[in-house]
Order: sequence, then structure tokens, then C-alpha cells
Amino acid sequence: MLETLLPILIFTALALAAIGAVRRVRLWRQGRPSRVNLLKGLVALPRRYLVDLHHVVERDKMISHTHVATAGGFVAAAVLMILVHGLGLSNPLLGGLLLLASTSMFVGSLLVARRRINPPARLSKGPWMRLPKSLMAFSIGVFLITLPTVGLLPEGLIEGSSSWLLALVLAGVVAWGLGEMFFGMTWGGPMKHAFAGALHLAFHRRAERFSTNKGGTGRSTGLKALNLEDDAAPLGVEKPADFTWNQLLGFDACVQCGRCEAVCPAFAAGQPLNPKKLIQDMVVGMAGGSDANYYGSPYPGKPVGEHQGAPHASIVAPVVMKEGKALVDAETLWSCTTCRACVEECPMMIEHVDAIVDMRRHLTLERGTTPNKGAEVLDNLIATDNPGGFDPGSRLNWAADLNLPLLADIKQVDVLLWLGDGAFDMRNQRTLRALVKVLRAAGVDFAVLGAEERDSGDVARRLGDEATFQSLAKRNIATLSKYRFQQIVTCDPHSFHVLKNEYGELGSADMPADYNVFHHSTYINELVVAGRLTFKAWKGGRVTYHDPCYLGRYNGEYEAPRDVLKALGIEVQEMARSGFRSRCCGGGGGAPITDIPGKQRIPDMRMEDVRESGAELVAVGCPQCTAMLEGVVDASAEVRDIAELVADALVEHPAADASGASPRPAETMKAEEVIL
Repeated sequence: MLETLLPILIFTALALAAIGAVRRVRLWRQGRPSRVNLLKGLVALPRRYLVDLHHVVERDKMISHTHVATAGGFVAAAVLMILVHGLGLSNPLLGGLLLLASTSMFVGSLLVARRRINPPARLSKGPWMRLPKSLMAFSIGVFLITLPTVGLLPEGLIEGSSSWLLALVLAGVVAWGLGEMFFGMTWGGPMKHAFAGALHLAFHRRAERFSTNKGGTGRSTGLKALNLEDDAAPLGVEKPADFTWNQLLGFDACVQCGRCEAVCPAFAAGQPLNPKKLIQDMVVGMAGGSDANYYGSPYPGKPVGEHQGAPHASIVAPVVMKEGKALVDAETLWSCTTCRACVEECPMMIEHVDAIVDMRRHLTLERGTTPNKGAEVLDNLIATDNPGGFDPGSRLNWAADLNLPLLADIKQVDVLLWLGDGAFDMRNQRTLRALVKVLRAAGVDFAVLGAEERDSGDVARRLGDEATFQSLAKRNIATLSKYRFQQIVTCDPHSFHVLKNEYGELGSADMPADYNVFHHSTYINELVVAGRLTFKAWKGGRVTYHDPCYLGRYNGEYEAPRDVLKALGIEVQEMARSGFRSRCCGGGGGAPITDIPGKQRIPDMRMEDVRESGAELVAVGCPQCTAMLEGVVDASAEVRDIAELVADALVEHPAADASGASPRPAETMKAEEVIL
């Protein structure tokens, strides 16, 4: 009986899976075109899945082992089952391999079942709770029907006329497993991510994240520019169909593990954002329907079941809408700090931040509904080239006594010091003065743009105003093209990021914008390694270091700041969340400007992390981090920029001249020069 039933069950499941796959592809293809190399992506898939993806999954060893046993066992068992029981190619070798594969899958299913006993809040429940049983049904069923193939059970025990009931039971168990594994993989259910996830890796929007792509570094974080010259192109994303097709595919790959939810600072602060829920809402919008069948944590303060969407319906309800709700509330999108903690943790490599900024672009450019001080900041950028609305000519007022060399006067220099809009902030001016002191102590040939420097455009871009960003960027590129310099150094990770990773796309053959950009901590570390700086012994207290999101997760720089602190004689007391899992300060993505309320403030949570480390001082490398952490009431630690710590520890040498040129070594000077 099983010899007849099994091929019918297997090929029926495969046919239904194929129909579901076509249906699923049609849902993705509702999105806008996006050029990908189909063949190259498919060829690269095995390495992307087994190596690049596994590097992320392996951060949790237990889940990694579970994934290898379950997924690896399933893929092998499915292929061998088709050969042995579908096509009748039964022999002891194939049967033995099938037993091993189903056994591996069963062991993995036990680990999944263990995970689902009192699961953490971040895991989705509902249909996901049946997954361990479905995995067991498939693996046990396949194991039992294969035993006669290898001679471990008599052929007639299952196939005999008196064993029809046992045969039907086994067929039912196999059908249950096939339904979840094959049918559910393309029609929806806990295994949907296996089909969508594989294709997502093959046709990822950021192929450069993978080692299989030429020049792939595992890090691709620059936002993609809008073509503002194309009148037919949408300005951002209004409806699900405005996403590119491979973005929709990426949303569908979500496994609902909640790792993004667990690290999201806005969610932890009680703001109305949950990155996992947001991705699932995009899937709902792509397919049409409501969020009533979502079984994970909701947006804080927003019940599940009150939102709905469709492929060609607005994701965010227009302000004039009187009745009903769209898919997502605007304040959910404005809660994001763009820290990329969600992207860094996602085992399916989904790009949450890209999607959020795409939707913000529509709200800002098409609707003009940037909340709170957003509109004022954008108006200031347009009118004065800086978000604070300060007189552009006052950019160097803080340095009136420093006689900083202007690039306009000397035309060529080794290092262009990019001041950023911290030049208008009294607190950050102390950091800039310290950095100037360090550069001069090391004899660095540097200059500044002065009034010619404009805002880098970072905050405009994160607030969705792509037009203002591109205007600022292109004007800065035109200014920089007039001069010759080897490197750009800045103490602002946000300026560092856009200059390094986002200006290049806006350059041209006449004015290329591929700059050699350094964060000041990296550059100072190079000066230390070169022996150009000498320090006094550290005599302060315990110090911890806060990783800025735009330096760490965006650009992978974690070691240089710590190496500088080590050179000062400081042993860093690491916080519980540091490195790529560092908690955001709450200052990125325009979050302080849009100011969406929650149950607590993100910088308060970060300063609590500092307190728990026992540190008396927190070293930072970002003006926004400094501002956010110093704004915490009753802070337990002092906040100092790395440049300030280095400047305070310098062993004084003869000063450089006003041009920033290196002083001559003291031993080569005449005695009277040294005395003078």
C-alpha cells in the first residue's frame, strides 16, 4: 500500500509547492524592478547560505547547532526521499543515507521543541508552536518507512495485507510532515522562510554583503540614492508595491525569531516600534489583509488586529483619513534611530533600515509631514546649510584664537579636517579644539574648509529629505573638487559615514567623490602606532567605551578607539552590550528631532549600562553620543570624547606653526631656538 501511496503523496506535495511558489513569486513581482544577476545569485547561494548566513546564526551556538541538524537533515532527507520513495530508486546505500538524514532532522526537532518550552517573549507563538511536532512527524515518518529499504524491518511488516492500518497511519504521519515542509514552505506557515530565505540570499538587494560577490566585505550600509531626475519614479515608498521586488522577497524571508526586537532601542524604550512586527506588516501589505494573525510582540502601546493593508494601498494613513487605519502608523517609522542593530542581528540578513527610510522619504517629500522639529530642521538646512539655522559664516568663531589654516588659501594639504555641525555646538567645540591640539602635536599637515563647509546632509537623508541631502552633498563635492588632499578626518561618525559611503554614488567623472575618510579615533590610533604622540600615564578612574552606531555597526570600527585608550594606559571596562551589540544612545536617524515619546529615554538606558559597568568615565567618539549621554539627569559617569582624553594626556612638544606643519625635532634646533 505504501509503495502506491508514497509517490502520490510526495509528488502531490511537490506539485502544490510548485503552485505555491509561482503564487509567491507573483506577490514579490508586484514590487518595482530591480536588476539582479539570476544565474550568479543562484550559483552563489550555497556559500551565502552555508558561510555568510551561518556566521550570523553561529553567534548563538545552540541555535546554530539546531539549525545545522534540522535544516541540513531536512534538505538531505527531502532529496533522498524523492529518490527512494518517489522514484523507487531504493537500495541500501541511499536508504542508509536517508535514515541518517532523518535522524539528524529528528535530533534538531528535539532541540526546536526544547526551545519552544517557555519560549522567550521575542519568539512568535501561534503556528510556530506546532513546528517541532511537524518536524518530528516528517523525520519519524520518513525514518520508519525507510527501515524496510535497508533490511531493518521485514518488507511485509508494513506492506502486508494485515498491516493496512499501520500503513495508513505512517502515510498520514508522512502527509503531515509533507504538508508543513513542502506545501507550507510556499503557501505560508512557519517554514515559509526556507523558500523565501534561500531566494532572498541569492537575489539580495545588497550583494556586496556576501563574500561571494567581488569586493564583498560583509558590510554595505550606505543608503541608495533616489533618481530625482526621473519624474516617473516614486519619491520613496507609499505602498508595498513601491518597494523593489527583492525587498518584498526579503520581508517574506523573516523567520520571526525576534532577534531584531531584542536589540531595538526604540522597542526597549517603549516607543511604538518593533522591527519584527514592521517586517511582518510589510508581508501583510504585500499579500493583503490585516495584522490580526500576527502572533509576536506588538508595537508598544498598539494592539494587534487594528491595522490592514494591500499591495496598492497607502502604508501610512493620510492625515485626512477619517475612518479606519492603514498598515503602519507614522510614529512607528519616526521612532527608529537607524542604529542598524536589527540588521546586524538578523539571521536572514533583512534590511529593516532601508525600508524605514524609504517610507520616510514618501512622508517627507510627498506629504511634508515630518513630525515635531523635523520641518524646522529641514528648512534650516535649506536656508543656512546647517540644521541649527546658524550663520554659515560663524562656523569658525570657536577657533578664532587657533589660527586654523584654510584650504582656500593653501589649495593642497595632507589632511582635510571636516568639522561637521558640531562646530556650532559649544560642547563639541571642546572636542574639536582637543583634536586640533592632537594634530598639531603630531605635526600633521592639515587645513579646514571654514565657511565653505556645509552640513554633510546626514540628518536630512535619515529624515527622508533626499532632495536636500543630494543638494548639500553635490555642493560639498563641488567644493572638495577644487582642492587636493590625501585624507579627510572628522570626529563625527555620521559625517564620516556619508562622506565615505554615500557621496560616491553622487560623484561624476569630472568631480569624483571617492574619498579616503578617517574617523578621528582611527586616525589618532595611526599616529600612535607611528610613534608621533607621547602620553603621560593615566591616573584617572575606571573607564568604559560607548561604540557609536555609525562608527561600529555601520563601518566596522571597534578596535581603533579601544587601542587608543589602551595606549593611554586605560583598561576599558566593557559594558554588557558593546561592540556590534552596543546599545544606541538614541541620537541617530533624526530621533532627537522627531522625538517620539516612549516609557523611558534611550540615553537613560545606555547610561544605566554605564553604571552597571562600574565606570566613572565613559569615553565616546561622536558628538551626538556626547550630547545624548550628557543630557541624562543624575548621570553616574563623566562623558569625554577620545580626542579630549588624548589631548589631556599629551606630553608637550614644541608647537607646530600656524600652517599645521610638523615642527623640527628639538635635537636639530639651535639652543637659542629651544629656549625661545
